[in-house]
Amino acid sequence: MRFGQLVQKLGADHHSLIAQTDLDPEVIGVAAIDAASTGMLSYIEGAKFAAQIDTTAASVLILPQDVTLQSKATERGIAWIAARDSRLVFAQAIALFYQPFKLPPGIHSSAVIAPDAEVGDNVAIAAHVVIQSGAKIGANVCIHPNVVIYPQATVGDRTVLHANCVIHERTQIGADCVVHAGAVIGSEGFGFVPTAEGWYKMEQSGRTVLEDGVEVGCNTTIDRPSVGETRIGRNTKIDNLVQIGHGCQLDEACVMAAQGGLAGGVKLGKRVMLGGQVGVANQAKIGEGVQAAAQAGIHNDVKPGEIVIGAPAIPYRVFLKASAVFPKLPEMQKALRELQKRLGMNNQTD
Repeated sequence: MRFGQLVQKLGADHHSLIAQTDLDPEVIGVAAIDAASTGMLSYIEGAKFAAQIDTTAASVLILPQDVTLQSKATERGIAWIAARDSRLVFAQAIALFYQPFKLPPGIHSSAVIAPDAEVGDNVAIAAHVVIQSGAKIGANVCIHPNVVIYPQATVGDRTVLHANCVIHERTQIGADCVVHAGAVIGSEGFGFVPTAEGWYKMEQSGRTVLEDGVEVGCNTTIDRPSVGETRIGRNTKIDNLVQIGHGCQLDEACVMAAQGGLAGGVKLGKRVMLGGQVGVANQAKIGEGVQAAAQAGIHNDVKPGEIVIGAPAIPYRVFLKASAVFPKLPEMQKALRELQKRLGMNNQTD
């Protein structure tokens, strides 16, 4: 499309968006700024990437509201769009040029669907899908090959289930969700009772609920509890290789990066952000808006709005102070030994 058309499409959702109007290049696609060629649209997130404007071959840039960056682009003859949230605008621009693969409506002949399962209108069900007794599939659902849906599971309208994922019994998945390849939703929680003879298995009679707009990454597992439910709040986004234990309660718009893990009964408030490999101990309560840096080990409750880091996790500001002291510890130990010698004390620091 022409640059002017692009501005019109993006500006419909962003009233604060401004654009250079002197140029109207053709835009044929999107690319990273260091790989863009003529006709490509790219993106600058902030002033620290300003030097890339001097070397990029992109014809159009999406910029933050930074006059210096806009002037640099103008000097190079690059058309630009500036917005308060430039990253969001770039994401929306990508969607104008790229749509992920989607199965056409229809049911493959090799799919196995129980006679009493309910299947909505305009669904796409690929090869070797199994939908068991009492399951309910909403309208416009897309189910890729080899998906297995256990009895009494529910899948909401427009949800996408990618290849080889498994939806266990009684699981409820809302509308507009995405479950990526290999994920397992509603599997048995890890519940065993110690006895003199060994471990007695506690049956997991509960269910798992994904509210509307939840996205679950590849090979992630979300367990059901012995009683009650595991619930993932609406618009929560979960990365690949995440483990969410039985009975966890995640409020809306949480984000978990790859390889994180929640032990049983963990509660996350709204908009909690957990970095890669973050682990949260059994029954911990994480307040609204908490952010945890990668590899944080959270063993206790965290109050709302806190930023934590480290294992065991501590507030970020405390961590910065401790990190500044750490390199000085050998020097401090040496000074302490010398002081003990002068005072005639036994060496207590070895």
